[in-house]
Amino acid sequence: MNLNMLMQQAQRLQKDMEGNVKKIKEELAQTEVNAEAGGGLVKVTMTGRFVVKRLSIDPSLLKDDADLIEDLIAAAINDAVRQAETLSDEKLGAATSGMGLPPGLAGMF
Repeated sequence: MNLNMLMQQAQRLQKDMEGNVKKIKEELAQTEVNAEAGGGLVKVTMTGRFVVKRLSIDPSLLKDDADLIEDLIAAAINDAVRQAETLSDEKLGAATSGMGLPPGLAGMF
């Protein structure tokens, strides 16, 4: 195999992977994860691209200390971020798994 053919094949693979990654990122933007804290007193809905869509606070919680409310909001958002990261890693990992990339390189996309 000559060098020119190898370069063309690498360019095709790169273009295919870029298309797959773009498609997955679009899917992630439409996919939502739900998280909660305080036994459901605070709920967060976030997209797979880390955009918070909804934040719900149970009215009974509003009578409590502001520090508690802030902690529960932070906990719910952090849980949603972890879920979105896991979802993103799974989908992007699947898109790059067949590309024969060295370990760790796939995470760059």
